[in-house]
Amino acid sequence: MKKSFLVLPLIAALFAVSAVQADSPTQVEGATTVDAATAKALFDRGVPFVDVRGGSYSDGHVPRAVHLNLATAFGEAELAEVASKDQEVVIYCGGPTCNRSSRACEMAVSWGFKKVYYFRGGYPGWKAAGYPVKENPL
Repeated sequence: MKKSFLVLPLIAALFAVSAVQADSPTQVEGATTVDAATAKALFDRGVPFVDVRGGSYSDGHVPRAVHLNLATAFGEAELAEVASKDQEVVIYCGGPTCNRSSRACEMAVSWGFKKVYYFRGGYPGWKAAGYPVKENPL
């Protein structure tokens, strides 16, 4: 009987970790999924980028990206300060294993933002493509 009490918390912990590590969706209804090359073209046109990661933003990010931590700073009013509901906006996070950008895109669409780009590859995809990054000095 005691073994089952030890195994159950372990199983619950494994499920919690796997939920965090789950791949993000490939599409978000109402948003346009973009790859790194398309994100770069949007960047070159001056479309605003929103980084919804937590503390990772300070380790490096897309230049000019506005940091709106999904857990603490992402809201309709905050997003409206970056782009109006009729303007384009790119939302990204930590790549395909991070669900923050998909959730943020869902929220943005539900608030009436009409030109939301879901950059699923996120900062890792941007950096891997060799595009410019803003890194904080040590």
